[in-house]
Amino acid sequence: MNPRVISAAALLCALTGLPSQAAQIDVQLANLSHGNYFTPLLVAGHKNDIALFHTGETASAALQKMAEGGDIADLSAAVTGAGGAVLENPAGGLLAPGMTTELKSLDTGDNGYLSVVGMILPTNDGFVGLDSWKIPTTAGTYTLYLNGYDAGTEANDEIVNGAGAPGMPGIPAAPGGAGGENATGINDTSTNDKVHIHPGVLGDMDSTGGPSDLNSQVHRWLNPIAKLTVTVK
Repeated sequence: MNPRVISAAALLCALTGLPSQAAQIDVQLANLSHGNYFTPLLVAGHKNDIALFHTGETASAALQKMAEGGDIADLSAAVTGAGGAVLENPAGGLLAPGMTTELKSLDTGDNGYLSVVGMILPTNDGFVGLDSWKIPTTAGTYTLYLNGYDAGTEANDEIVNGAGAPGMPGIPAAPGGAGGENATGINDTSTNDKVHIHPGVLGDMDSTGGPSDLNSQVHRWLNPIAKLTVTVK
């Protein structure tokens, strides 16, 4: 056998076995909705053997906590426990409609994938998400448009009642002062209990009753709901 071929093959194996180089990235996320807010966001660099969520799969308990109540602590712990890099709450609280939050110089280490999640308020279990996007190795600026997802863990009754604990029906809050009260509840007949594209909200125009506590002129949206700009250095 040609020794030059053996050397080339050995070199290829050696190179592919090496961990990827650390990636320094800047991240900017804009809320494109008209009247919906994002709870504190989680930005995570991780390897391909873990994920914050996958469409078509049952939501984890950690994802449910985020999607129903905005709690990112368990998702963040799972990423860091697996050697990932995280940034929690870059906006310093809620990210309002039309607003942008920016993160400078996240060192993802040898983690080659990027994910983002944050609950959409007011919804029952809706969240904005990016699932395991492969970080380019070529320096440059990349733009992605993110959808709103439904965790499939709670019926979309559209009742604002302060509930945020997993398994407790209802919506924690309607920031911005556009929510109603005394709703009888939307009859959600969906049987999809897996993570899926959020169907959006119905709402109504009755602030003191009706089937929904959400305002159909304020809280309805069409995907995409967010714009993500990633600069790889």
